[in-house]
Formats: sequence, C-alpha cells, structure tokens
Amino acid sequence: MRLILPAYPQALAAAANKSLVAELPNDESGPLRLIDALPVWLLEAPHLYDRPGNPYLDEEGRDWPDNAQRFATFCRVAAEIARGELLPGWRADVVHANDWHTGLLPALLALSGNSRPATVFTIHNLGYQGLFPRSLLPSLGIPDHLFTPDGIEFFGQLSFLKAGIRFSDFVTTVSPSYAQEILTPDYGCGLDGLLRHRMHNMSGILNGVDYRIWDPWRDPHLPARFRAGEMSGKRVCKAELQRELGLEISSSVPVVACLSRITNQKMADVVCHALHMMLDRDIQLALLGEGDPKLEAKLVEATQHYPGRLAVRIGYDEALAHRLLAGADLLLHPSRRGLTPLYAMHYGTLPVVRQVGGLTDTVVDATEWTVRAGSATGFAFHEPSAAAMLECLDRAIGLSGQQTRWRRMRGRAMTLEFGWEASARRYLALYRKLAPNAAPLKPNAKSSKPQGATIVEIPHAAASDSGRAQLPAAQNKPVGRTAAANAFA
Repeated sequence: MRLILPAYPQALAAAANKSLVAELPNDESGPLRLIDALPVWLLEAPHLYDRPGNPYLDEEGRDWPDNAQRFATFCRVAAEIARGELLPGWRADVVHANDWHTGLLPALLALSGNSRPATVFTIHNLGYQGLFPRSLLPSLGIPDHLFTPDGIEFFGQLSFLKAGIRFSDFVTTVSPSYAQEILTPDYGCGLDGLLRHRMHNMSGILNGVDYRIWDPWRDPHLPARFRAGEMSGKRVCKAELQRELGLEISSSVPVVACLSRITNQKMADVVCHALHMMLDRDIQLALLGEGDPKLEAKLVEATQHYPGRLAVRIGYDEALAHRLLAGADLLLHPSRRGLTPLYAMHYGTLPVVRQVGGLTDTVVDATEWTVRAGSATGFAFHEPSAAAMLECLDRAIGLSGQQTRWRRMRGRAMTLEFGWEASARRYLALYRKLAPNAAPLKPNAKSSKPQGATIVEIPHAAASDSGRAQLPAAQNKPVGRTAAANAFA
C-alpha cells in the first residue's frame, strides 16, 4: 500500500530517505517531480505547494486563489500513477481518496473507462466542498460533459467534493452516525439527495487513534508521565501547563482546554460570544488554534481582561497540544467531529462535546444513569447554542468536585480503546470486496494499520446537488496495490 501527498514543506522535512523516481512533464506554471519516501510518494511542485501559511490558506487566513489548480494537478498525477502510466510495474487495484482536495481523482479515473482501479472516497467534513467557478474547467482539464447536475455541477459552480461522491465506487465517512446524519437535509449541505442515492454503496468507519503518539505514559512532550491508576504525573502536568501559559497555579480550579480551528463551523463564534459567561465560572480556559483572523483577534484581546485565567495561543503547536491535553481537566470541543476528544480521554481529560457526528459514537454523556453504571466518559449537548454549551459545561464543573465519581469516570475514559485495528480490518475488507483478485494486504501488528500504509487525518470546504446516473462498476484486476491519496496539513 502506498500513500501519495503533495510535497508541502512539512512533508518534505519529515520524510526520510527521499529519492527521485520520476521527472514529470511540466504543467503550465512549473516543474513536477515525484519523490519516493517509502511508503509515501510526494508530488514536488514548489510553485504549487511550497508556500507560507498552511496548505489551504495564506498567512492572512484566505484561500489560496489557485487552490483549484493546485489540487487538480495533484489529482491528475495520482490518476496517472494509479493507471500505471508513470511508474513501470506499478498499478493500483484500489485508489482511496479523501475529502474535496482529492475529489476529482475518482472522476478522472471514471473517464478512463473499464480498465481502471476501483475507487473509495472518504468524507471527513461535508461542509467543505471545494467550490470553484465553471470558467476554470478548461484549465483544469475537466471535460464540459461532466458539468451537469448529474455530474460535478453545484448551483452553477464546480464541486470537487461532489465529484468524489458521484464517481467513486464506494463512499465512506468517519463514523457510522455521521454516515446517517448526512442523508438528511439538516446535515447534508445540499448533497443529501446524492448521498441518499449512494447510500447502498456507503458506510461509516470510525477514525482511529495512533497510541504510539498519543499515550501519556510515554509522551516525550510532557514534563511528567502518567496512566490510569498512576495519576500523580497529571497533577505535575497541570501545574506546569498553568506556569507555561501564565495561568494562576491552582490544583483545585478546573482547567478547560480548547484545541480547534477557529472558525464558525467549529462553533468558535459561539465560544467567543460565551467567553465572558464561561469565565464567570471558577475555571481557567486555555485555547490553541488558528482560523478566522477576526475571531482570533477577539480571543487575543479578551486575554487582557482575564489575566491568569485565560490563555490564547494562535497557530498550531504539536508539543503544546500534547501538554494541553495532559494538563487540562476538561476539553471543550463543540465541533461536530474530530479525534481530539479521543486523545483527551486517553489523557484523562474529559470532553465536553456537541453530540453529533462521530462524537455520538465515541463519547458517553454523563447522565445520572450512565454515571451510576460507570459507563460515562464525557459531557454532551445537542443544540449549537451558547446556552446549551454552558449548561453542559456547568454539569462538567459540578461533577469535577465529586472526586470519587470524577476519578471513576476519568479512569473509564482512559481505558477505552479507539485504536486502528478494527477500522483497519473494515477498510481491508472493503478493499478486498472492490478488488477481490488483488494481492492480500495485512495489518501491521504494532500499529494495526495496513502494512506499509500511513493513516493521515486531513482537514476539510461547502454544499451540492443530487446526481442520478448509474455509476461505473469497479474493475477487478490481479495487479498492483492500494493507493491512498491525501492532501493533508
């Protein structure tokens, strides 16, 4: 199994033992090279991917104006590799594409006719769709006949995400509950008609946690280690986190962490609106993230009014994220999805979440009955409002003062297993169903991921139409391997 990514500066820096495997024909604006860093291929195109900011936004938080060209080029090269046109002796049996950035890939492969790999497309966030003007079709190499309501058109625009859903052989989402939610008008972002049409070739498979990275017992970023049953290190982590962030050092005041992109879709606007009400409670709040510059500015400005009680760090700092989860008592995560609550639970930091999407499948709300039964692992609210969020936070704060119940609940959360083994086996079964004659893939015993594969969580862009035509059937071939195409931050 191989993974192909754009050669972002972070990816190039992290890759070891790199070698050039192919010089590709230049696109209109610059050279293209394929770098091998087993098990990853990196598409090197400095004019497209070597930039400040992040892979999708510039330093001011605005979309790169050529995002359509950047990710269409990536999809085109990935399709050529998958069809066996670029690398002698290598051709994919199954191509697994993720989110809107790779949405054109199943469509490009469908244009290949019968001799093509099977395709899987995973929706991480239906709210991000990769919408671009119709006028870009010729420059992206997309034929006009695909631009219809039954194809990739959405209210007069081109939708990369719709292309992936429409033309893939099988669609997955990141949780079973999310797979059901997006079939409805409330959560379908205009794509619910197409998704209902595809529902018999769609399922939800939970994302997993890599516990080699997210484990408080061996985490190199922490000032002290801990695990369920040996929690003294968490108290050290809390005190050191308070010192690092300029918060008042207190073991009794709950520290609430929030790690998220600062956007309206993540309810960051609700958090901003409710900030003064949250800090009317006896808590400390620590936020780490980036996104909307206006929301960022509001959060930073608020720190001047709450010295010692509010800390805001703009950007993403991997090591600080680990320390936040280790030192906090609660995680505020009003977003509809994400792995952060799963990390938090393993670090003994109980999540306060909105009970939708994958969080319905992973966080057990602390009701009277679940607390008594010992099954509660967090706190959940339903309505996307400040009032509902604050009521849920109050329940969490109240329970944090009941030490016996709190320790029992925390211990339960820390021992839950959300690793990749079960999900990896479901994906392997899906690949085998789509390409039954391909060489077998086996999970790695240590990581529980397909051997040689890298599982990458990718950020996610907003709405679409319903297609109705029959989709091309998967072709089964005794050649090649599985290729996973990602465009990740």
